[in-house]
Amino acid sequence: MTSCLLYRPSDRNFRPRFYRVEIAMNLFEEVSVLREWGVSGSKGTSKIDIFGNLRHASEAADKARRAAIRRGYLRTDAA
Repeated sequence: MTSCLLYRPSDRNFRPRFYRVEIAMNLFEEVSVLREWGVSGSKGTSKIDIFGNLRHASEAADKARRAAIRRGYLRTDAA
């Protein structure tokens, strides 16, 4: 399982937000990409996409991560 957590700090018009992308194997030997986003401190929204192999899942997860960074999210450096 690989996970990437991004955040967008609060500013004048917005509360702090989070965006998380995770790659994991499911029970049917497929690879899932889970995306969660929302306001910090809330449950948020989630979406799961299923892929037949790790390469396609990794490409989709990286595309989602890059799009979030373009929208102003920053990567957390937590280990």
